[in-house]
Amino acid sequence: MKMARILVGVGGAAALAACASAVASSEPQAAAAPAAVTSPDDAQKAAMAAVMRNGSYLPRGTAPNSLLFNPPPPAPGSAAMARDEDGARAAIAMQGTARWEQAKIDANLFTPSVTDTFSCAAGFRIGPETTPRVQALLLKSMMDFGLASYRTKNRYQRARPFMENGKATCTPDQEAVLRKDGSYPSGHSAIGFGMGLILADLVPDRAGELVARGRAFGESRRICNVHWLSDIEEGRVVAATVFARLNADPAFAADMAAARAELAEKRASLAAPDCARENAALAM
Repeated sequence: MKMARILVGVGGAAALAACASAVASSEPQAAAAPAAVTSPDDAQKAAMAAVMRNGSYLPRGTAPNSLLFNPPPPAPGSAAMARDEDGARAAIAMQGTARWEQAKIDANLFTPSVTDTFSCAAGFRIGPETTPRVQALLLKSMMDFGLASYRTKNRYQRARPFMENGKATCTPDQEAVLRKDGSYPSGHSAIGFGMGLILADLVPDRAGELVARGRAFGESRRICNVHWLSDIEEGRVVAATVFARLNADPAFAADMAAARAELAEKRASLAAPDCARENAALAM
């Protein structure tokens, strides 16, 4: 099913949930007609639609089954759940800090600029103008990483930290949707870590920085008070499994080769981004 056929929602989490629902359904949903951009909400919808038009690599039903490798989420009263609760309390203490502000930036999945999240780790600006082939590769694969989390999400429908502790999130406009979307595992973590793995393959001399940024992208969801630590960790397992599956896909392999050639040609001429603010935030 082409992602362009999915009816786009009003937020990144809503759109991903809508995608997952459509993938699980036997009846395709109608495509939303493009609308004129007249408000910030319209602009967000247009950005989401632009991302989702890239589609995905893996045909329906061929993504790895996350239930085979994600164990059940921590049980109430267990040591693992106590660890998750400690992680949530530590995150709440960071609200209002520079790391909290970075978590807000990382929360916005459905915008073409999501790839710029990795520019500092890469050492050059990633985007549609600077690295169009890398851009297309990342936006297309992010749907595979995100959607692969939904078999486990839908099985357990785990409540999110803010639903348990009553504290603020960094995306209050998305809370109504997040309440209906299972917390475990984190789709954001799968997407961020998956992008980091792809970029580490493309830019091996920056592999450590890129994988670390993918890890921090997922950690931003704990800082946001919308995911438990174990949600984020299991999202990384989803990413690693999907990445292995993608490497066996001919279209993905061809796009990786094209992205690698693009970087070989352009990288030396791409300016380094200003990373002082991001580096300071992530150092927290």
